[in-house]
Amino acid sequence: MRDPAAWQQARLPLVELFETVEGEGTRAGFPTVFVRLFGCPLRCTWCDTPYSYPPDKPQRVLSVAEIREEVGRFPWRHVCVTGGEPLMYAEKSAMLLAALASLPHVVDVHVETSGAVAIAPFLAAVPSEKVRYIVDYKLPASGEEAAMVTDNLSRLRPQDELKFVIADEDDFRRAVEVLNTYRPRGQVLFSPVWDTMPPRRLVELILAHGLAEVKLNLQLHKVIWDPQARGV
Repeated sequence: MRDPAAWQQARLPLVELFETVEGEGTRAGFPTVFVRLFGCPLRCTWCDTPYSYPPDKPQRVLSVAEIREEVGRFPWRHVCVTGGEPLMYAEKSAMLLAALASLPHVVDVHVETSGAVAIAPFLAAVPSEKVRYIVDYKLPASGEEAAMVTDNLSRLRPQDELKFVIADEDDFRRAVEVLNTYRPRGQVLFSPVWDTMPPRRLVELILAHGLAEVKLNLQLHKVIWDPQARGV
């Protein structure tokens, strides 16, 4: 995966590449370079990035080497690889993660994956400690729970994260059931769907159920900017 010649040949469709602050997760607030790849196999009911899959089109198609070069122009030490589904390109996705992790000043490459792609091959192919996975387990209201790769839950390491986007109280109960069944090791995040699950109500549910290891996950970028804004 650390083959610069292969990085020149492997090409990936890109929606956008920009600098901002990380909006969610354990690195929320840090200046971060976002690399958003095009394409996703899912169609979640509450998706907030529908421009990342057809009928929209990618903004550019770049080689892994070109993406690495653009990211390297920024001084920021954190990189978020997201989508769509950034792992859907298999070996090319792994090349990208390895290439970004090879940047000397980068200390953290976190991958926001939908939960519909197995992370085990990437853990094996890209052994860098810089690379972390944020698995977004889809709950019933998303319409895509059947696509979840449950093996991912046992693969998570302490440095990884497991996110649940919660649209209603049925979703909350299902998230608790998943946690009790699989006991994942990564940091667990509960994120409300803003239109249907008020954050205050989600806090009440977390406290009422004694979920001491669960972290409330609010999307800072939707507080700072218009929720529909892109490139932020």
